[in-house]
Amino acid sequence: MYKTGETHLLGVLVTSATKHTLAAYCDNGATLKATTVLAMLYWLGVTPSYSRPRVCNDNAYIESLFRTAKYRPKFPARGFADLEEARAWVVSFVQWCNEMHRHRAIQYVAPALRHEGGDHAILAARHALYTTARALHPARWSGNTRNWTPIGAVALNPERDAVGTAQVARTAIDQPAAA
Repeated sequence: MYKTGETHLLGVLVTSATKHTLAAYCDNGATLKATTVLAMLYWLGVTPSYSRPRVCNDNAYIESLFRTAKYRPKFPARGFADLEEARAWVVSFVQWCNEMHRHRAIQYVAPALRHEGGDHAILAARHALYTTARALHPARWSGNTRNWTPIGAVALNPERDAVGTAQVARTAIDQPAAA
């Protein structure tokens, strides 16, 4: 019987994606740093990692994934019967997360809808609805309505990306054009 939990769930995600290695992307909680848990992971051939390879500061994304998975009503409280059941659950979870779940960070639209560009029409309709409601009942509003502006690019490391873009631009300016 496979145990449910953060380590195993994400280990299954990684195994499903790569089918080569088993790694557990863990949070920095005491439970996942405990000697007995680490010993068990090594005994099972699982490499513990506290962030993704070559990305040192994205644990917030992993933690968000864990929380979404753990508090999903269909999360199996008693675990999975076997690896195939665990993989099937992960596939359905990822589909739900991308197609149906409305993510707060992208203005409560599903990622697939945002990727297709459908978020603009929905966010404009929400803005119109809120503006109308505020105009009809101004006493109910103490401030402005919610900001329904579409979110631009999302990056794991926006500061690093901005520095890299600036360096590329400077290099292009400094180098003479080829004749």
